[in-house]
Amino acid sequence: MTTFLPLGHLAPLLVLAAAVLGFLRPGRRPALVPQLAEAAALGAMALAALGAIQLVMGGAVATGSAALSLRLDAASATMTLLVAFVGWIVVRYSRSYLDGEAREGQFHALMLTALAAVLTLVQSGSLPVLIASFIAIGLVLRQLLLFYADRAEAQRAATKFSLVWGAGDAALVLAALFLWQAFGTLDVVALGDAAQSGLPVSGHVAVGFLVLAAALKTASFPLHGWLTEVMEAPTPVSALLHAGIINAGGFLLIRNAEVVQASPGALAALVMLGGLTALFGAMVMLTQSAVKTALAWSTVSQMGFMLLQCGLGLWALALLHIVAHSMYKAHAFLASGGAVRAVAGVTRPGPVAVPGLGAVARAFLLALAIYAVVATGFGLAMGAKSAQALALGAILIFGVAYLVAQGLADAAPRALTQRTALASLAAAIAYFALHVAAGALWGPHLPKPPVPGALEWALIVLALGSFGLIAFAQALFPLWAHHPSTAGLRVHLTNGLYLNAVLDRLIGGLRTTYSTGRKA
Repeated sequence: MTTFLPLGHLAPLLVLAAAVLGFLRPGRRPALVPQLAEAAALGAMALAALGAIQLVMGGAVATGSAALSLRLDAASATMTLLVAFVGWIVVRYSRSYLDGEAREGQFHALMLTALAAVLTLVQSGSLPVLIASFIAIGLVLRQLLLFYADRAEAQRAATKFSLVWGAGDAALVLAALFLWQAFGTLDVVALGDAAQSGLPVSGHVAVGFLVLAAALKTASFPLHGWLTEVMEAPTPVSALLHAGIINAGGFLLIRNAEVVQASPGALAALVMLGGLTALFGAMVMLTQSAVKTALAWSTVSQMGFMLLQCGLGLWALALLHIVAHSMYKAHAFLASGGAVRAVAGVTRPGPVAVPGLGAVARAFLLALAIYAVVATGFGLAMGAKSAQALALGAILIFGVAYLVAQGLADAAPRALTQRTALASLAAAIAYFALHVAAGALWGPHLPKPPVPGALEWALIVLALGSFGLIAFAQALFPLWAHHPSTAGLRVHLTNGLYLNAVLDRLIGGLRTTYSTGRKA
């Protein structure tokens, strides 16, 4: 299928070869294992970079057969380089973090195996390779979550992860079977080409299972609970999971973007589910006191927002979101140990300028006005953007409006007002600049957003109204934070509306096993 071997395809093999030594030397301070693990991860990143150069020089290619293939294209090259870079950082961090652990060698071997599986997944060119990679990730990640297997919390988290992840694997297998029935192929490029002429009934069913698989893999509402409990594993596991593995569900949709976009019902489902998950995760995140738990809920929200982007047909922006979120979240988890020290070093703040209703209303109008001016400027210079892209930018600017409201409060100094207004301007410019960059890098290789119909417009209006209402309420929070009903709402949100407890009940995870073997 290709005249040359993309060097990025060798990255998983290099990492797996290094993992073998870790399995052979699984104990404490194994000779050469940590050093070899870091060297292999660095080598994988170098191979990924060389593969990206090959893409620029020679174009997209595939290796293997139509049923079992790896593919080098804009999306896979980007994700391979991203995963290899994050993997190298996490493996390097693990050398000191796990130093002296009883199963240090085994940990490095498992981390490298997980990295190899993700590297294979993001380069997959057919659904069988995609499915095999997902299954391998699930098996290895379960072992990592059970690294401290004597902890009841770790056992509960691993059980919930296996159930949800395994259900996603089953949905993906069913999607592949229905796609084979509909089109007689499992090659992602061939499937995308075939979907251009429309989907038969079995094709629509297959897309439904694809969306279900992506929702389960990204810890979407209401089966998000496993992702918020993986902190029982060592911090490098959390970093690799939240910065790399959790994005696999989004990549599944991007890799099959043509097929998914051929089903308007699937896009609508992604918008509704993604928007609900994003709002729910963001609200719960604000109530968390533990830094890593807050980061986990942030990931739930971010994955929901990524599904929303996919549902709007903004595939290039969804891929950009994956890249940005991975870089940010890897740093956030690996630096979480310094959070207590950072908070302790902050001096007591002075009086806080609390905006009133009028200030908040003016802030939202100002932020939207700035956004409209910037959008018009970019539209004249670079061409008009789709309605979906403009709506997404408006949702993002709602967050900036919250900052602007602080600057427009009556007690706010003029310097604060100026800084918050500049923040709104910078955010709007950055959004459109990044949109242009993402469109140049990945736009030619991904479907364009569909022309909105009545259903699409209704969903866009619903998303704008929902995110705007939540942002407006958050800006006014200081005015009603001390109301008795607010305290009760905060308790419910802190516990994630108890949805996770329901799943605990179903799997018997609330029972605690004591050393005597008695269960309470």
